[in-house]
Amino acid sequence: MASRHLSRSIAMQSLYEWDFSDKELDLNTIVERNLEEFGPGLEDKTFVWELVTGVIEHLKEVDNIIKTAAPQWPINQISIVDRNILRLGIYELLYEDKKAVPPKVAINEAIELAKSFGGENSGKFINGVLGTVYKNLPGYEEDKEKKPKDKEKNKKEVEKVKKNK
Repeated sequence: MASRHLSRSIAMQSLYEWDFSDKELDLNTIVERNLEEFGPGLEDKTFVWELVTGVIEHLKEVDNIIKTAAPQWPINQISIVDRNILRLGIYELLYEDKKAVPPKVAINEAIELAKSFGGENSGKFINGVLGTVYKNLPGYEEDKEKKPKDKEKNKKEVEKVKKNK
């Protein structure tokens, strides 16, 4: 498992346990234990801490975004796993460096976590909610407009390669 994916997994498991305890357990202790248990070979543990502290620092804003993006699902009715995967995904979409973690990578990573840890429909649910959040981000339209040009450019490159064969 790639180290950033493992870091996300450890962060999600830690947030899950903290949330499951109604936020009564010490989150630092949970993260330390999970790092020891699930990430003994993890070279850079700072990404786990960055994710966990980032989600906690922005918890109120992130939860409000979940309420807006999934109005038919009251936040306390979303499964604890899905809720914390959404928190991580939204945190990465909004607050992480877009060059280090492009929005589509953040969404795909969250979907993979949902497939690994969530229920049968978790991947679709996470994809739908994060897709809605992504479409409302500043710069989404510019990103969307770049796609056809990139596809056209790729087609031209493929044609060049075919001609040179």
